[in-house]
Amino acid sequence: MTPLTHFDESGASRMVDVGGKPVTSRMARAEATVVMQPETLELIQNRKFAKGDVLEVARLAGIMATKRTDELIPLCHSLGLDAASLEFEPLDASRIRIEASVSVQGRTGVEMEAMTAVSIAALTIYDMCKSVDRSMEITNLRLIEKSGGKSGHFLRE
Repeated sequence: MTPLTHFDESGASRMVDVGGKPVTSRMARAEATVVMQPETLELIQNRKFAKGDVLEVARLAGIMATKRTDELIPLCHSLGLDAASLEFEPLDASRIRIEASVSVQGRTGVEMEAMTAVSIAALTIYDMCKSVDRSMEITNLRLIEKSGGKSGHFLRE
């Protein structure tokens, strides 16, 4: 296992210096699942919430969150992202899967941006639907793929 890079030799926190790294194409995909009552998913799919189209608001929230990751996660680098997208897929009558894809030409990866996107999208779904279903759960938040950089390609099986 490699040493933690966000601490110096004395154990003090630090932002990793990426200035000497080459600019490469970086991409990350992450996912999360929101579990809810079947009636809640039906309301979402039929766009019956008074607050608006739940999935489109969640999509915008996730995309906006990618651009603010450095403000939310200590020691994350500020990145000028090239692209960010979110997709929603009903898995069955009570679960919806969220997938984010983020890319950049940069010196550091975008894993945290992709994870932040699905987290905030899932929380937005919860916020918009909590009036009818407080039992919702956010599960399976995880990185599913990343490419670029020294550590190479990762793909969850």
